Amino acid sequence: MIDINLLLAWGATYKKISSGETIFCEGQVCSYYFQLVSGTVRWINIDAEGRECIHSIIEPGESFGEFPLFDDGPYAASAIAESDCILIRLYKPTFINLLKENTNLLFDFTRLLTRRLRFRYSVIQSFACHNPETRIINLINHLKAENKNFCKECNQLKLTRQQIAYMTGLRVETVIRTMRLMHEKGELVISKGKVYCKDMIEVIAT
Repeated sequence: MIDINLLLAWGATYKKISSGETIFCEGQVCSYYFQLVSGTVRWINIDAEGRECIHSIIEPGESFGEFPLFDDGPYAASAIAESDCILIRLYKPTFINLLKENTNLLFDFTRLLTRRLRFRYSVIQSFACHNPETRIINLINHLKAENKNFCKECNQLKLTRQQIAYMTGLRVETVIRTMRLMHEKGELVISKGKVYCKDMIEVIAT
């Protein structure tokens, strides 16, 4: 999102995070702007029974946990390192001053947050559909449109079946069975357990 050299010039610092470590928790007060340098982070809510709802798998170059930076509320979700990570973080008041002096970045964040909200509306709408294929297709099409969680060279979907289940509200067994059927219909390719999808998939109303 923001050039690392610009963040460093404003006093940002690097922080190493181990796989499985919590970066911040839902309900916690926000003190920093976070941007991922390496590794992956899952952005989630966890219900009373310990079940996860994954909102996004954050990749290098992406920011996360931005809402409290703008409304001064607590974090609406938790961020947990999916792998060993390096973050760059900037103290919240300094980040706000950075945006004030770089209004182009403020517009960039407006577009980013709008896209994320638009995706959440799409996910909520798909939950009303009892067809698991439609839920999975909506997710894949969104990720393709955002060029996110896909390998640019080989079009491999870089999500596990469990992560897809957490992101669509489906059981992992349902995801496995549905994606196998999608493979048989030619909507995607499964090879050696890996999923590949080059083009958008048409959503068939049911």
